[in-house]
Amino acid sequence: MAAFFAARALLPQGWASDVLIEVDAAGAITAATPGARPGAARRLSGHVVPGVPNLHSHAFQRAMAGGAERRSPAGQDSFWTWRETMYRFVGRFSPEDAEAVAAQLYVELLEHGFCSVAEFHYLHHQPDGTPYADVAEMAKRHVAAARQAGIGITMLPSLYRHGGIFGEPPHEGQRRFLNDLDRFLRIVEASRAACAGDPQCAVGLAPHSLRAVTPEMLRALAGDPGPIHIHAAEQPKEVEECLAATGARPVRWLLDNMPLDARWCLIHATHLDDGEVTGLARSGAVAGLCPTTEASLGDGIFRLPEFLGQGGRFGIGTDSHVGTAPAFELRQLETTQRLRDHARAVATGDQNPHPGRTLLDAALSGGAQVSGRAIGAIAPGMRADLVELDDTHPLLLGRQGDALLDAWVFSGQGNPVRTVVCGGKPVVEAGRHVNAMAIRDAFGAAMRRLMA
Repeated sequence: MAAFFAARALLPQGWASDVLIEVDAAGAITAATPGARPGAARRLSGHVVPGVPNLHSHAFQRAMAGGAERRSPAGQDSFWTWRETMYRFVGRFSPEDAEAVAAQLYVELLEHGFCSVAEFHYLHHQPDGTPYADVAEMAKRHVAAARQAGIGITMLPSLYRHGGIFGEPPHEGQRRFLNDLDRFLRIVEASRAACAGDPQCAVGLAPHSLRAVTPEMLRALAGDPGPIHIHAAEQPKEVEECLAATGARPVRWLLDNMPLDARWCLIHATHLDDGEVTGLARSGAVAGLCPTTEASLGDGIFRLPEFLGQGGRFGIGTDSHVGTAPAFELRQLETTQRLRDHARAVATGDQNPHPGRTLLDAALSGGAQVSGRAIGAIAPGMRADLVELDDTHPLLLGRQGDALLDAWVFSGQGNPVRTVVCGGKPVVEAGRHVNAMAIRDAFGAAMRRLMA
């Protein structure tokens, strides 16, 4: 048993003072009592918010962050030229490198207030495409990295079979990703075995995209009761190819042919027409938005006001990890809408005038929904994932409640996260991960190998 005493905490019913948060031996909250006395509980003197779910990660791409910015000789850089760079880079990873890079990433996520990560994992095989002796070797390395760092993880093995809409031959650079359905399901089962009995770990499915799987494969996976994540409509070219092959746009095809519901997360969903915005919002599925990556790759801008206006749900992810902070993802999401619409406070509504609170609430709820884990709120039965914001930090001084969340999201480049508790265990103290140096040393060795 453990207990934490928060001077101020964001509970499902709103902000509360003097909150005693009691935690069982498995890391779940048993009680969150406002107006309590601290007793022997660990004191958290700042504002405490739920740990933020990161609903989309390709951990290996952390090693590429900042390394794919050079202008190509053709001078027409895009997502597609970036993808070619990624294919060249991905051939260098050993299992040890993948684990070291993932562990470093997860430390960085925790230090900024993410307490869980949905790992959309397609780096399955050896560089020549041959499976490892353990077909789930690379998946298990990511689970091991999460345990090193102490972050909660939803492992999402990705099915990747083809190189274009509904059956095009794969690209040579995709050979480490490729599986038929049978081998993919063996990876899923091995991942589930690796996570069995661990409340910090869950497993879902990730059919990569309509570019990478067939309708038959999607139908074979659609009945799974757990989370199902899929890339959709990230690029105009993808929309054009899907229209040419099927007569429908990607999200329209999914709405018409798959049982989209609250289990599903459509990653990016950038390029939607009016009918797709309405259909996705009504389906109960979550839009998985990755604002800093989408900006970095020139993907486009999600139609947030229309989507929220129809009850749509979203969460945030860091995807390629050019950014690793939930506050920066939420800022990028809102400010990009402002640039497009020539307006401010775009994500807010009549219920709450503070965009920081509105965006955080949505990211907590949407991310939790498609994680397969009990996260996203400080409440009994939920994982004890707590983020203490230092209200003496220069970014937050003088702010309280929702105004403090606005300051966290929209001001400065500093990091006011002081303490992070994940599954009941403190993993960040005084702004620094408790095992940062050892994990960084292993990351440094991996980067030297990868960059040699």
